Amino acid sequence: MTLYGAVAGLTDRPGTEVIRIWAVAQSDVDAWKAARPAAEQRWLEGVGFKGKAGGTAMIPGEDGDVAGVVAVIGAETPVWDWAAVAQALPAGVFRIDGPAAGGADAAALGWALAAYRFDAYKDADPLGATLVWPEECDGNAVANAANATHLVRDLINTPAEDMGPEQLADAAATLAKAYGGSCAVTVGEALLSKGYPAIHAVGRASVRPPRLIDLRWGDRDAPQVTLVGKGVCFDSGGLDLKPASAMKLMKKDMGGAATVLGLARMAMAADLKIHLRVLIPAVENSVAGNALRPLDVVKTRAGTCIEIGNTDAEGRVILADALTEACSERPTLLIDCATLTGAARVALGPELPALFCNDDSLAGEILHHAQAASDPVWRLPLWPGYRRLLESPVADMTNAPDGPFAGAITAALFLQAFVADGVSWAHLDLMGWNIKSRPGRPEGGEAMAMRALFALLATRFPR
Repeated sequence: MTLYGAVAGLTDRPGTEVIRIWAVAQSDVDAWKAARPAAEQRWLEGVGFKGKAGGTAMIPGEDGDVAGVVAVIGAETPVWDWAAVAQALPAGVFRIDGPAAGGADAAALGWALAAYRFDAYKDADPLGATLVWPEECDGNAVANAANATHLVRDLINTPAEDMGPEQLADAAATLAKAYGGSCAVTVGEALLSKGYPAIHAVGRASVRPPRLIDLRWGDRDAPQVTLVGKGVCFDSGGLDLKPASAMKLMKKDMGGAATVLGLARMAMAADLKIHLRVLIPAVENSVAGNALRPLDVVKTRAGTCIEIGNTDAEGRVILADALTEACSERPTLLIDCATLTGAARVALGPELPALFCNDDSLAGEILHHAQAASDPVWRLPLWPGYRRLLESPVADMTNAPDGPFAGAITAALFLQAFVADGVSWAHLDLMGWNIKSRPGRPEGGEAMAMRALFALLATRFPR
């Protein structure tokens, strides 16, 4: 147990044998090498040390033991360079000698994220290298970010059999209780009586009833921040059935819900001066005799009628009810996260969430914090000319326009139709999944944009 709580890969009890790390900025590598003894310079040449960001080299002492490690940290993504360092080193306890290139927080966070293992179903080898908490590190902030990221990854990585709507609601309730909040859940037929018909319509075909999760925390008189997360715990596509290749990863279709729960954890742990509300429509999009059919019409909480152009475009339908409820309280800030469209992945790839925002100032802040936190997003437009693509001949709008173009934009415009005028709103269309492992980012569930969004909240609403 460290000073800051259980954070994998870090310790404040180094023991007797500690190996020092010389953390060198990539731009300073040549000068650092030139200042080392001639024997070390020859050694570094002999082992092929190139000074690449994230690279390391063990340097032997006169007695043959390891005298230390040189670690090279670039200027662009120090968190991930430190993760690469952590994964490259052998078992042992390490301490950074002097200032940490890239910053002490980046060093500790990168190390902690590299230590993540999903071991619920099989033993996983732990990270062998342990880092002594760096000097000048904000340990509470690092622990908060690391533990929230691990939570999000665990939620997404858990198979759908064990992470259905009920289990997702249980996770939210557990989180609320841990920080003195509350969590109300509306289940099954009660969704109809309480005015959430779209959530019910999408989830009614599953043997696991749909539900709306409603978490609250904080002072009711503080500025309200409402987070909405898409909680499709498994997406078969419905009657517009997905092919096997597209269905395989659909346990991750609740990645938006996981992300807002991680963000909520960070906000509550940091005791931000906000009234926090988290709304998660949690469903399983299944096939059964009572499943939604193509060209059915669904009425929403807002009264808007949606023609179902495709049952596999279900996420926006359940978010319609949640966004309507969110706006009923006129929050100071409304953010939704969703694994919404393949079109966003076609446009930006799997590593870069798409940001849509009706407030230029808010969008600029998010982009700034995303770059600073090595947690990138890219803004796409809410292009009003494409609203015509949402028109339906029999209902107020369709959930799936015909044609292959601008799918991420039309999905965002669909959501915007349920956001009240004057509410500052941001929508993140994210993958929620690492398709292959990189340092600190193993293949599997990922908390994309969460740290950037927390930096926004912490800046706007400090404790």
